[in-house]
Amino acid sequence: MFRITSACTGCGVCAAECPFEAIQEQTRTLYVINTQTCTDCGRCEEVCPEEAVAYEEIPMAQAVS
Repeated sequence: MFRITSACTGCGVCAAECPFEAIQEQTRTLYVINTQTCTDCGRCEEVCPEEAVAYEEIPMAQAVS
């Protein structure tokens, strides 16, 4: 699962490049990844100029709850 870290500057490149429209702007400088629509393709991580997108393994027990 990908998440946007505090290094995010709010440039919006990740949201613009996401092929599944899974990244939404919450405030002018805060973006969040919708885990329901994110497919873990990694495009957001590839295009982020600040390297503010991180991948985290989710334990199976949390993933199914």
